[in-house]
Amino acid sequence: MLTLDASGNRPIASARTFPVVERFVSINGEGLQSGRVAAFIRFAICNLKCNWCDTRWANDQTAADAAEKLSIDEILNWVRQTGVSAVTLTGGEPLLQAGLADLVQALLRVNDPHPLRVEIETNGSRDISAMHALRTECEKAGAPGSLHFTLDWKTPGAGKAACDSMDLTNHALLDDRDAVKFVVASRTDLEFAKRSADDAKLWDRCQVLLSPVWESIEPSEIVDFMVAHHMDRARLQLQMHKIIWPDVNKGV
Repeated sequence: MLTLDASGNRPIASARTFPVVERFVSINGEGLQSGRVAAFIRFAICNLKCNWCDTRWANDQTAADAAEKLSIDEILNWVRQTGVSAVTLTGGEPLLQAGLADLVQALLRVNDPHPLRVEIETNGSRDISAMHALRTECEKAGAPGSLHFTLDWKTPGAGKAACDSMDLTNHALLDDRDAVKFVVASRTDLEFAKRSADDAKLWDRCQVLLSPVWESIEPSEIVDFMVAHHMDRARLQLQMHKIIWPDVNKGV
């Protein structure tokens, strides 16, 4: 259980710093807020090595060593300066960051110039229970911001090690504010995604997203599969940033 002070807030270790490999404002290229302008904060280090990963440059210790070391106050000031009300925490794997709860709580407290919609994009292998508890406690304390989770569920195309690393206990903590994303590279991945969503009863719990691995599977094949298998509650998502900026790998 997280400890709150007398005002209903957790004490925040504001002196902590985070390895930020990039921060930028762009549209959400995918997810439930696809097409919405957001402030992105990408952390270094990931515990998985997916076959199709498009941010490998951010995932190792070399990236962490070269990253900006930003405090919570510095991140908050930058977010406020952007004037944007949606914030996406991504990586790498953000849940590897010590003190992430402190940062998230600080972001949820922001009410000037407006409350923030904070989204954590996580690879699905890390326990989200502490962050879920924080969401609940911040809601009870009247924090103006909102917290949302987008969890990957790695398919066979990501590699066996990644696929076997999923923490499936996370799904019970999700609701319709959140999403589980299957990145698919083949029909085998599509079949895995449907079977997994059915078995975990995701359809009545959260949003389910299907995203193609770029240049590995045609979106039309995914649509055909969705229609054939009556997956009317899934959503196809295309990585809009790759369509708009096809040769740009950072800052979009």
